[in-house]
Amino acid sequence: MHKLVDPRRIKPLNGKETGRGPVIYWMSRDQRVEDNWAMLYARELAMNNKEQMVVAFCLAPEFLGAGYRQFDFMIRGLMQVEKRLQGLRIPFLMLPGKPGEEIVRFSKIIDAGVVVTDFDPLKVKRGWKETAGSNLDCALIEVDAHNIVPCRIASGKMEYGAYTLRPKINRLLNEFLTVFPALAPQENEDHHFFGTNDWQHIHSLIPAGSHAPAAEWIIPGEKAAHRAMDLFIDGPLDEYASLRNDPNAAGQSGLSPYIHFGHLASQRIALCVKESRAATASKEAFLEELIVRKELSDNLCLYNPMYDSFSGFPRWAQISLDIHRKDERQYLYSAGELERSATHDDLWNAAQTEMVRTGRMHGYMRMYWAKKILEWTKDPEEAVKTAIYLNDAYELDGRDPNGYAGIAWAMGGLHDRPWSERPVFGKIRYMSYNGCRSKFNIRQYINRISAMAH
Repeated sequence: MHKLVDPRRIKPLNGKETGRGPVIYWMSRDQRVEDNWAMLYARELAMNNKEQMVVAFCLAPEFLGAGYRQFDFMIRGLMQVEKRLQGLRIPFLMLPGKPGEEIVRFSKIIDAGVVVTDFDPLKVKRGWKETAGSNLDCALIEVDAHNIVPCRIASGKMEYGAYTLRPKINRLLNEFLTVFPALAPQENEDHHFFGTNDWQHIHSLIPAGSHAPAAEWIIPGEKAAHRAMDLFIDGPLDEYASLRNDPNAAGQSGLSPYIHFGHLASQRIALCVKESRAATASKEAFLEELIVRKELSDNLCLYNPMYDSFSGFPRWAQISLDIHRKDERQYLYSAGELERSATHDDLWNAAQTEMVRTGRMHGYMRMYWAKKILEWTKDPEEAVKTAIYLNDAYELDGRDPNGYAGIAWAMGGLHDRPWSERPVFGKIRYMSYNGCRSKFNIRQYINRISAMAH
């Protein structure tokens, strides 16, 4: 049978053989039915082996500081996954508990012949797979359904920056930026697996104590994600190159939460953007962010296990920040004060308030936000810890390689170069209130967020 999925996307994880029995697609990062290489590969295996395919999602009780806002968005998206799979006669099961253990337990119950899962470079996800792979009785196979050029194929090492990864991706892009085949319905379904998800109960499992409310401005799921993509391509994309760094302009795509939760494939976005009539400069600028910069973040998390700490910064940045450890800080704030937007800086407070209230922050403000946390905390270690806590607790798209890479860029010179030396920052690129004032109308931004907060 013709192979639906490029074999370069596929990586066996535990060295065990594929046997007879149902095929499980262990969905995790890529929470969609369409345009999903991992789903397509699992379906192909099932058809070739004349076996049943079932999709399972393991709902971890805690995940990197995520709270009600993030779990609510994710669960409502997964409810739509179930409905779409029902139309294809493919069972979908939610498995609450420790993912690495639950997928093993489930595979033994149904005597699975193989487990297919999607690629994720985060340490916690890789830990789940290591636990599962060593305890499964069958093969565990990973498929990179998130990156256009598979992360391991694009590069076998941590890259210094976009300028080193870009040519590697561009050499392979045309080979991987292809149209998606359709997912075939299942004919030999076993109704034993249908109708077992109690969504009210599943929603009740969201960790207690979450203080960020649901994000009301965005609808989760594949259908809404495709609609948002179409609206962006038909509208703001044309002026993306000139408006993307203005927090007062509706110049960004707003697709980041959909990409993070896997409701929308980057590959689908890229195909649609390339075919659009938008200005060439804007298409090129957006595709640089969508492909090179996003895949650079995955590269970081795959090859640098310290991606979320000071120890993961480039050596030159660590040396420079060490030299300036004892520099006097004009302002020092605790994590609680930062969380409450209780600083002297009304621009920073507005950005923090926007994130707490909505679950989003403009990309330009994220840079300023992180750099000021470095300036206002007692040392770089505390700065990184605080920024990750706030980002992951409030941002819908937190707990993501893009977030970790962005914080490391802002605070630790990752994927950047040394700049002129100054107190506290050393040779890390600096951003200032007045610098922001020269870029956009900061009073308009502050007033808009203040009105929203009240």
